[in-house]
Amino acid sequence: MTETNCGIEVTVAEPPERIYALYQPAVETIHALGLSDRLVGTAFLDAQVVEPYGQAQARVPYVPDLPQREALLAANPDFVLAGYNNVFATSGNEAIGTRAELAELGVRTWINAPLCPSEDGLSDEAIDPAQVSMDTVYRDLNSLGRLLGVRERADELVSELRAQVAAVQQRVAGKPKPKVAILLNDDDGSYRVASGIDFGSRVLEMAGAENAFGDLTNKRHVAVSKEELITRDPDVILTSTCCDASFTVADGEPDVRQIMADPALSASTAVRQDQVYPFLFADRAAGVRAPQAAARVADLVHPE
Repeated sequence: MTETNCGIEVTVAEPPERIYALYQPAVETIHALGLSDRLVGTAFLDAQVVEPYGQAQARVPYVPDLPQREALLAANPDFVLAGYNNVFATSGNEAIGTRAELAELGVRTWINAPLCPSEDGLSDEAIDPAQVSMDTVYRDLNSLGRLLGVRERADELVSELRAQVAAVQQRVAGKPKPKVAILLNDDDGSYRVASGIDFGSRVLEMAGAENAFGDLTNKRHVAVSKEELITRDPDVILTSTCCDASFTVADGEPDVRQIMADPALSASTAVRQDQVYPFLFADRAAGVRAPQAAARVADLVHPE
């Protein structure tokens, strides 16, 4: 069986039986495909896994930090699924080697396809914007279903996700689209925003909103000045709270309070109108939880 992922052919003689999943979208993808019993390792969750996979996650090996290359290989995986592409980069302290290098060791690899880099060994700066869509999520799940020997479950899962997305879109159809900024609070008091090539933009679109910084597309996270935030004046601000396997949306409240207390933002519409809400980094990931995240954003920006 051969499937193509991010331009790389992935061939397996039999469905992989020892899967290592890195990052939230990858971990949740494996659980959603009904393959929890094949997980030999999971790492780096940004928040609690989406239900109903909490109990399954509690039964599999987990480490909060990304494993070093040697530690990952010690688990003897035959397949590594990564929710983000930086682990397969040629540089950076999170890199475990390129996909080509791992293939030489007999370890097949996969990246959740909306985060495909344009070349093996590259990271976030090389994301192909055309890949950042729910259609890519669906195709990715179908490909993984065939490769991992769970084609029917993948088909069923895609149908479930499509129905969830359709329900949200139907609910917000025809309503004005508020401008939303997804803000990352940095330790020095500055901010970055999720850009147009971040999957958060797709979550906002499904929810009947638009990214106030959607025109920025050079990389996923872009540093912006507070003056720029005031100039763009989003109607709603969402936090991007991260990263602990125990986090729920309530853990975003400190980020909300920091934004609300920032005197430089006091004149902005979102702050003045108390439209700053906790939101999880995990909820703007390209994966199976995206429709649920869109439903929550729709509740916030289109309250009934």
